[in-house]
Amino acid sequence: MVGPPMRPGLFRACARSPHLPPPRASSFGNFVSVSFPPVPAPLAQALEARGYADPTPVQAAVLEPALAGRDLLVSAQTGSGKTVAYGLAMAETLLDGAESLGPAGAPLALVIAPTRELALQVHRELTWLYAPAGARVVSCVGGMDPRRESRWLAEGAHIVVGTPGRLRDHLERRNLDPGALRAVVLDEADEMLDLGFREDLEFILGATPAARRTLLFSATLPKGIVALAENYQQEAQRIAVAGETRGHADIEYRAFRILPRETELVVVNTLRQVEARAAIVFCNTRNAVRHLQAVLTERGFSAVALSGELGQHERNAALQALRDGRARVCVATDVAARGIDLPGLGLVIHAELPHDAEVLQHRSGRTGRAGAKGISVLLVPPSRRRKAEELMARAGVVPVWSGPPPADEIRTLDQERLLEDAILTEEPSEEDRAMAQVLLARRTPEDLAAALARAYRARLPAPEEVTDPGFQTGKPAPARREGPRPPMGPSVWFRLNVGRRDNADPRRLLPMLCRRGGVTRDEVGAIRIFERETKFEIRGGAAERFAHSFGRTGPADLQVEALPGVPDLPRKPFRKRG
Repeated sequence: MVGPPMRPGLFRACARSPHLPPPRASSFGNFVSVSFPPVPAPLAQALEARGYADPTPVQAAVLEPALAGRDLLVSAQTGSGKTVAYGLAMAETLLDGAESLGPAGAPLALVIAPTRELALQVHRELTWLYAPAGARVVSCVGGMDPRRESRWLAEGAHIVVGTPGRLRDHLERRNLDPGALRAVVLDEADEMLDLGFREDLEFILGATPAARRTLLFSATLPKGIVALAENYQQEAQRIAVAGETRGHADIEYRAFRILPRETELVVVNTLRQVEARAAIVFCNTRNAVRHLQAVLTERGFSAVALSGELGQHERNAALQALRDGRARVCVATDVAARGIDLPGLGLVIHAELPHDAEVLQHRSGRTGRAGAKGISVLLVPPSRRRKAEELMARAGVVPVWSGPPPADEIRTLDQERLLEDAILTEEPSEEDRAMAQVLLARRTPEDLAAALARAYRARLPAPEEVTDPGFQTGKPAPARREGPRPPMGPSVWFRLNVGRRDNADPRRLLPMLCRRGGVTRDEVGAIRIFERETKFEIRGGAAERFAHSFGRTGPADLQVEALPGVPDLPRKPFRKRG
């Protein structure tokens, strides 16, 4: 069964120079050397066809000649190239010196993965890698039609890739014959134990031949993994890829100080600031995923959701939309996002902090893969500052702390991006030039430039006004202020030229007033919104500073004026309690 082509994530892409010699044949019989070390000729052909030359550290480690035929216990982070690593490592065992695998029958290799997405991803990788060897690769995962999988197995397979529960089901129903297995791979074994698959794994391994070769790959090696290896591997060689305990070198970590009620607004601004080809936003619950995906869609982002409540067809559709560019943002829970690999994923946002350092690394490891750079952003409210610092310390990462991306900075970035946009950089056609002459005859260049800027902004989600709480990091959190808020004292009332008809809302107005007016939240008093205007008070000592600062910052369409005395405000309606 041949799956769709997948982005090769395992040998780092390297365009072959015309001045470089072709891969040289080695003295290993049916082996050809692709840079180093030697791999079977059919697989070398597949790698060369995709333009891959230099192995990643984990690939080079498992292909050491001294490890041929041995059981392996490998600790390596996600995105390190481990799928092709074990695909190449087991090739000699499966081919046994032959040029091809011959007719498909009982499977020769079994690969077990924790999630449907990872299993299907592995299926795609092994399909292209083993295609020149004539391999038939079959997937068996939960959420798919088990009767169709039974037919595939009955027709024969060389390699079977699946999730623990579905593979156990096929073994119990005698659809999967383990008698001819030469190699078994456990991919992301630590996650399989975390998800409660220990009993299924022990059942599957117990049903396989004792003489099989077992390759166990895991991002971390907790006691449960070591115990599994001792029980089901024979004198396994342990391989620890250098740097697996540190933050990924290709990921830049940022920590934004935020107010809890502005989480959604900061997510919007972060997506707008970074402008990654694809981004993933992590939440801790299904409800939070649903809500945030709806918020982002309403604000103009092409966003999809991934959570456990979705069926396999919906999950596949969401992932395909991200891969082909129809969607740019994925909002997901940890479980739903395990194992997914998205091309061009340049940004990970932790809208809610993960529960432990390993989850932080797994989340962040969705980006910065195969040599590409990525950004991982943690949104940290004051009450979670200490938790965030502990998580990052345990994960071995040092973030850059700052406030959230301000709206003015994003507007400045938009101006720079417009100058580099294809609408300005592409060579105009004759039809374009003719239309330009007509427009110039009827409008001034300034009017046309303004129209271009307006059209460019219209296709972008608007940035939000957000607040930097300004708490210190690396020091004990300040004691929470007890008692009521201090009285305002003498104050000055102002009028702002936006109201309900402009969708004015205190939650957005307050941070904007603080930022543009150079005042703190405690220096802003009552805010009353009317149909066409908003009236608010500023503590007397800060009023002059506010008026001076507001007029010098931000767009000129927002205007304030000081009011004489205290305005006559209607009373708020009395609401009876109970």
